[in-house]
Amino acid sequence: MLFHRSNSQYQQFKHMKKFSDFNLTPPVLTALKKLNLSEPTPIQALSIPLAMEGRDLLGTAQTGTGKTFAFGIPLVNHLALNKDSCALILTPTRELALQVLTALKSLTSKDNLLDAALLIGGDPIQKQLKQLKKARLVVGTPGRMKDHLKRNSLKLNKFDYLVLDETDRMLDMGFVDDIKAIIEKLPSHQTLLFSATLPKNISDLAQKFLNKPERVNVGKENTPIIDIKQEVRNVSQKEKYDQLKIELLERTGSIVLFVKTKRSADKIALQLRKDKFDAEAIHGDLRQSKREKVLMKFRKNRFQILVATDVAARGLDIPLIEHVINYDIPQNPEDYIHRIGRTARAGAKGSALTFLTPADQKNWYLIEKLINPNAEPPKRKTDSRRKKVKKSFRKFHKMTFKAGRKKTKKKPYKPAKS
Repeated sequence: MLFHRSNSQYQQFKHMKKFSDFNLTPPVLTALKKLNLSEPTPIQALSIPLAMEGRDLLGTAQTGTGKTFAFGIPLVNHLALNKDSCALILTPTRELALQVLTALKSLTSKDNLLDAALLIGGDPIQKQLKQLKKARLVVGTPGRMKDHLKRNSLKLNKFDYLVLDETDRMLDMGFVDDIKAIIEKLPSHQTLLFSATLPKNISDLAQKFLNKPERVNVGKENTPIIDIKQEVRNVSQKEKYDQLKIELLERTGSIVLFVKTKRSADKIALQLRKDKFDAEAIHGDLRQSKREKVLMKFRKNRFQILVATDVAARGLDIPLIEHVINYDIPQNPEDYIHRIGRTARAGAKGSALTFLTPADQKNWYLIEKLINPNAEPPKRKTDSRRKKVKKSFRKFHKMTFKAGRKKTKKKPYKPAKS
């Protein structure tokens, strides 16, 4: 059975206005103070006390709401109090794994050092084997973790704390069997499952592997953050790139430009550079070192436009993205929520622009339906000229048919003159 705690039930924790109200260990409080963090976000205020009670959580919150520290703070606190405990965090992408580990390390101090291992593709296996020898915190992608389980280099007998981050994306990427295989090898443990959306496959996974979880929900599911200004441009496929250049010239600040394919990412980034725009591409075919280099340059504002695919951009922790542009509409409606969640993070304002071609109308309706269940399907438009042609054709056909059946008066037979 799922218990539901949402914005309205936030009143239960109303008295917990500061992190100092959560009975956290002194090292964790010291780390938060160094980060200039004193007040929890709503998702943190709901999740932290429940996680510290040892409850399993099923958390739903949009990107940019403080989700990482919602599970990270109680996790680090748990490891500080229980020296024999170990924790495992699964993420969908290499970048997100690295960002989560970096965030959690910022919660440690000299008095609370945390040995950790980062298990992701693209990193030397020998480096990971060395880290695993003394790691109490392991963060990584399901595929690489499963590889280490097969090698017997990752032993889970002491792991009593599991976090599944951005679970919806992990399932979308086909990791469901890997996740199940990893969970089934864990001993008795506490699980915190977080997701931006809650489709049926997430509910099924939670029902199977979570123990009477508390449902924590901040904001309506599948609803974009309210501080995002959303716009649509109806364009033909031919004029889309030219319209993009106009839109880019009207915008200042950092921009993430979403496209469907890796090939499109490279092609558009190259064309933009030819047209004197500062743009770089990021996608799954780039080497890990190259991806990290591109992201570092983007975070440091070395270039303005990051052209990305959905998989590559998933979970990117870039604090100040002013604009998101959907050059290609996402195939999965829920990806729209994830995409525009890149902007308006931590209370900032942001904008999201989507290009729509005539071929995109059906998918756009599905996105609108996801956000607003009362949305009506687009009306099928018929060219008025085609209507006239059809009408004229039917009229002509009718007249011809009638004419063909019209009886003609027989003329009397007259024999030929000899």
